[in-house]
Amino acid sequence: MINVMKTKSVLSLTLVAGLFLSGCGIWPLGGSDDDTDGAPDNEQLLYEEAQKAIRGGNYTVGIERLGLIETHFPFGKYAEQAQLELIFAHFKKGDFDAATLAAERFIDLHPQHPNVDYAFFLKGLASFERNRGFFDRFLGSPEYLRDTSDAKRAFANLSELLSKYPDSMYAKDAQLRMVYLRNVIAQAEVNIASFYLARESYVAAANRANGVVTNFPEAHSVPDALSILVEANFRLGLDEAANDALRILKLNFPEYSGFNDEGNLKLTNQLKNKERSLLNVVSFGLLDRPAIPPPLELKVPTVQPPPPQSGS
Repeated sequence: MINVMKTKSVLSLTLVAGLFLSGCGIWPLGGSDDDTDGAPDNEQLLYEEAQKAIRGGNYTVGIERLGLIETHFPFGKYAEQAQLELIFAHFKKGDFDAATLAAERFIDLHPQHPNVDYAFFLKGLASFERNRGFFDRFLGSPEYLRDTSDAKRAFANLSELLSKYPDSMYAKDAQLRMVYLRNVIAQAEVNIASFYLARESYVAAANRANGVVTNFPEAHSVPDALSILVEANFRLGLDEAANDALRILKLNFPEYSGFNDEGNLKLTNQLKNKERSLLNVVSFGLLDRPAIPPPLELKVPTVQPPPPQSGS
């Protein structure tokens, strides 16, 4: 009788253990038998979840899902597309440094990708938006010398896009932004030149003004740069250089406000005009001056990343 009870107990324990072990395959604690580390096993599902999150404005979740695709399916159907959309998600989230790094990584890994121009475009946009954020944050700060490195970087990035992909669907937008950036950079340089001129640092003023004329000949602030160049060279005793700059100013900008009714440039008045108001000084020329045309049609793009290529 005792042996029978022991046998039944052993059978019961064996049955329970068997059910427990088989149950592990039904209710996984950390993943299935084939996926014990909890890694996702459906690339398409991850991609669809990422798309849904991004469309809903939940960029953090979208970035997480796209990252999982890269991690667990590096050679999958959506791997390259995930890398491309990761740039967009970081950009829309406002993490411009991460967007730039993601764009550079995509360009390095897929230089021949049919949509690589999109990566170049977003790389430029990241610097563009970071630059605008900088000016917004410091507007009104009593600083004379502004850091325009992001504006210059954005200009260079967008210029690279136009150089390599002149027929890109993003070319027109890039051109408009470059016009705006060109005027911002040139005006900042003129403001610095004006600062030097007012403090009788004529060599520095002439160098800054000449840089605007040479590097940004189509900028709206070129007449001001030429006027400063005339003034600085005149103060340095370089009459020939001053007259050359004056002839260029008179020939190309005959209606310039610095000329009097007889067509002569009023140097003393121009120097005073460069220190227009306290508001102009504390905003470093961003306020109370001839306005730089706003970046028309330069809203953050709502266009989604290009769809996956057929056969990818």
